[in-house]
Amino acid sequence: MIPFNSANFLRQAFSVLHLCKKGERKISSVMESTFKEMNGESVLDVEDKAGVGGGVKDVYGEDKASEDQLITPWTVSVASGYTLLRDPHHNKGLAFTDKERDAHYLTGLLPPAVFTQALQERRLMHNLRQFTVPLQRYMAMMDLQERNERLFYKLLIDNVEELLPVVYTPTVGEACQKYGSIFRRPQGLYISLKEKGRILEVLKNWPEKTIQVIVVTDGERILGLGDLGCQGMGIPVGKLSLYTALGGIRPSVCLPITIDVGTNNKKLLEDEYYIGLRQNRATGEEYAELLEEFMSAVKQNYGEKILVQFEDFANHNAFELLSKYRTTHLVFNDDIQGTASVVLAGLVSALKLVGGTLADHTFLFLGAGEAGTGIAELIALEISKKTNAPVEETRKKVWLVDSKGLVVSSRKESLQHFKKPWAHEHEPIKELLDSVQAIKPTVLIGTSGVGRAFTKEVIEAMASFNEKPVILALSNPTSQSECTAEEAYTWSEGRAIFCSGSPFDPFEYDGKLLVPGQANNAYIFPGFGLGLIMSGTIRVHDDLLLAASEALAAQVTEENYAKGLVYPPFSNIRKISANIAANVAAKSYELGLASRLPRPKDLVKCAESCMYTPIYRGYR
Repeated sequence: MIPFNSANFLRQAFSVLHLCKKGERKISSVMESTFKEMNGESVLDVEDKAGVGGGVKDVYGEDKASEDQLITPWTVSVASGYTLLRDPHHNKGLAFTDKERDAHYLTGLLPPAVFTQALQERRLMHNLRQFTVPLQRYMAMMDLQERNERLFYKLLIDNVEELLPVVYTPTVGEACQKYGSIFRRPQGLYISLKEKGRILEVLKNWPEKTIQVIVVTDGERILGLGDLGCQGMGIPVGKLSLYTALGGIRPSVCLPITIDVGTNNKKLLEDEYYIGLRQNRATGEEYAELLEEFMSAVKQNYGEKILVQFEDFANHNAFELLSKYRTTHLVFNDDIQGTASVVLAGLVSALKLVGGTLADHTFLFLGAGEAGTGIAELIALEISKKTNAPVEETRKKVWLVDSKGLVVSSRKESLQHFKKPWAHEHEPIKELLDSVQAIKPTVLIGTSGVGRAFTKEVIEAMASFNEKPVILALSNPTSQSECTAEEAYTWSEGRAIFCSGSPFDPFEYDGKLLVPGQANNAYIFPGFGLGLIMSGTIRVHDDLLLAASEALAAQVTEENYAKGLVYPPFSNIRKISANIAANVAAKSYELGLASRLPRPKDLVKCAESCMYTPIYRGYR
């Protein structure tokens, strides 16, 4: 008898996969790619003809077969029996057929009933709706993700409007605050100061070796909740769930990372359940060196085209990191750029209701941090492109109010660098109400994180000189929103066009049902990321953000406008994401930033063909 050699077996097994990758049809048609091919090349072909590193190999045939073809549930070896039931990537629970149960040693490990995925979905939604506490729903969804990945995403895609507030804002904020208490198993990588000097080694510990998107936070400014340190991991985990559900990025190529440099939150440092370093935040050179090592290691390990999305960094670090790495890495700050893109889309869309062009309007922000200045800059860029006026001139249409009052030129010496472009000539004003009355804006935007800052007097002032005042209360979570939908509609006598960052229920005023919009970044970043990946974009240019905004605004229908909506419903989010991805990719090809060549003829169909689908696959 020939002795069994496990190393040889694995080498032979992976060589079969390699042959399938190279297109050896005689091996099996099962592994054929369903991506749209152009001149024999897959749109997500990992072989880089432009000499730029990176890309993703579908080693396990996850997307190499169509939904009605059988695949083999590979891990290191073929997963069977109890191991298969504990593997969230391949587990189907009661949906395993009798034939699959016999083939994979599952007989007796499951009750005899066989459920369809649709029946599993109905049962889970029924169970979720029994919970009255949002955090319980969040925990149930996270448990499902760790147990049955495809069912988790099927549930989220099919019930996106109901479950988005559960897996992301506002519930994720509470989850981060209590992350130490509800922590069960790690869902991403934790890189702390203790790992300084060996971050590349830590990255290699992650089981998936081919990554396309990293969402990273240092936890210093989680939503409007402040410094939550290591417990900010809920944000990258939630964002990447949406990358998959809304943008179709495969879950196996998504990596959530928290960089733990300590926390200045005294309450957390004294909490026995806190899961992070028990020290005050590292700053200055120590912080910069850790981030430099991290960014270098990421590029070395995953290649040039790895997308790194910065999340919830404090202002002083967010702007500096984006500025430092935007020319050397494919980086994107969702708080600065994603928020700006989704708000600009809402404003462009709102023009259909209020009339005029962007250049005809005056914008006043409460909040001059990364979100506020990011939105302001994108508005100025869009006006500049439409009018051919210099950006320095178009910035004068935008005014900011920070904690010390109106940002004006006489304050320039004491302002942080990112506020200085918005310091216009005007007498100093302390209060928001006085600023509204002096500037007379047509659009009022809140990014302050200060709940109920848009008082009755402020809204009434906006309504006094605008027939349809545009009120955007964007701070998250709901408790930090500058005003509620009910307040905006009531105080403006039902005339306001209102959008918020977190969801609010529709409100009836004077017999008319008014539906508030939600300027949620989830409209933008999943499709934006898909567009970057499918085109092999190597750097993010501001024009790509404008392209995403234009694509989102174009998805709003007359039926939506009739309800006062300036964003399309989330129920169509995958179609919306495909259109955003196509527009972003088209602009990338136009700018010469795309490395996936040749360019696909139909970018929308290409985007749709790239999207991960959570339908169960049949196993041999």
